Order: sequence, then structure tokens, then C-alpha cells
Amino acid sequence: MAKLFLKQAEQYLVGRPSYPVELFRFIASKTPNHDLAWDVGTGSGQAAKTLAEIYKKVIATDTSPKQLEFAPKLPNIQYQCTPPNMSMTDVEQVAAEGSVDLVAIAQAMHWLDLPTFYQQVKWILKKPHGVIAAWCYTTPEVNDRVDSVFQPYYTVDVEPYWEPERKMVDDKYTNIDFPFEPVDGLEGTGPFEFKTERLMDLDGYFTYLRSWSAYQTAKVKGVELLSDEVTEKFKSAWSEDGNGQKVVKFPIYLRIGRVGSLN
Repeated sequence: MAKLFLKQAEQYLVGRPSYPVELFRFIASKTPNHDLAWDVGTGSGQAAKTLAEIYKKVIATDTSPKQLEFAPKLPNIQYQCTPPNMSMTDVEQVAAEGSVDLVAIAQAMHWLDLPTFYQQVKWILKKPHGVIAAWCYTTPEVNDRVDSVFQPYYTVDVEPYWEPERKMVDDKYTNIDFPFEPVDGLEGTGPFEFKTERLMDLDGYFTYLRSWSAYQTAKVKGVELLSDEVTEKFKSAWSEDGNGQKVVKFPIYLRIGRVGSLN
């Protein structure tokens, strides 16, 4: 099992898309100060790295020590391995009450116990303008031919191996409870749509598909989701236009709000 999750961590780092700078600029424009950010579920530090360019200090936490091994080591990022269910005592080890400008959750909100987590967020954020920003990206978009292979693969082959919480991502975080006030300049808390792009060849695309938790779950159960038959379908679709590298687009959906005065 240790080797399995080590392999997944490597694939996650290599295969996952980065987040667009426009997303971080938008979020940062809503926090009056840029002293301290808490990156929850940092994984291998994709968001933490960019947050560290904007905020003086970033505390990045994750439950997976293997993921953290691959995170970029920067002087103003402090990594912490935390238990899956953080208590208030654990949160107190992250930062002091009312000291954090931004709580960021990139592609990890669906793994959290939200009622408990929200109480912790309200405790740790500065009042009233501390910001929580949670975003997810949904399925990749390549072109009509590749996407026509991907859709049945995703909805039929892969779907049984997702955790139930994954539906929050498929729903674009539209239906989650999000008990925070709109930030200045916005009428609601979203979701607001962004998009990230990555140039991929077919091997890179497969690496991304293998980085899914559903793929790893299936593999543990003895099921190879990228079977020879499925792989050949993707190869045929990918090579149809004669272009080995393609721009793969990932829609991003952001929920953002401020903690308010809590009166």
C-alpha cells in the first residue's frame, strides 16, 4: 500500500494541472492583507507555491506525508502533516485565533467534514475580512473526438470507484453549504468560473487519469480502468488530427466568501 500511494503522489505531481494566475490574483484582491494564508489539503503544494508569491507566509497542511514529500520547499511555506479529522487542538497548532487572512482549499473541499471545518475556519480567520476560497476543477476538455471517448469512460467505467463526496466536484460546488458573506464587489459567493489549460501528449493525459483516487481504488480491487481496449480507443481518438500534443482545458469553479463579524 505504501508503494501504491507513493506512486499516486508522483502521478499527482506530474499529471495534475496547475491553477491560473488569474484565479490567485482574484482571490488575493479580496483579502485586505497578505500576511498569512492557510492552504488546506495542499497535496503536493500546487496552490501553496503560488500563494507563497503573494502572501508573506503560507502554512500548508495535508493528511498524506507522501504527497508532502513532493511539495516545493520554499522559505515562506511551512508544511504540516495533519490528522484526517482535525480537532481544535490541531487547528491551534496551525495558527492563532483570528490571525489568518486567507483559508484556501484547492480540489479538497469534498474530503472535509464541512460543519466542523467551517467552525475552525471562523475561529482562525481575521474578522471581519478574512477570506475562505475553495475551488475545484472538473473533467478535462480536449476536442470532440477525445471527449466522446472520455465521457462514457468517466460516467460508466470510473464512476463506481469514486467516493460519494466526489459528486460535489461533479456538481461544481454549486450545492454545498457555504455559510459566509460575499466579499467586497461580489453579490454572492459563487461558484465563479475560471479555466486552466495544459499542453499534454497522450502519455501525460494517461498520467492525469491514473492520478485519480478512483483509478487507485479500482487498482487495489484488481481492476485496470485503462485496459488495453480503453487505451486503444483513446489512442485512436487522440491521433485522428495528427497532432501529438493538445491543449487540455480544465474548468475551475470557485466559492469565495468572508468570515464577517460573527455577531
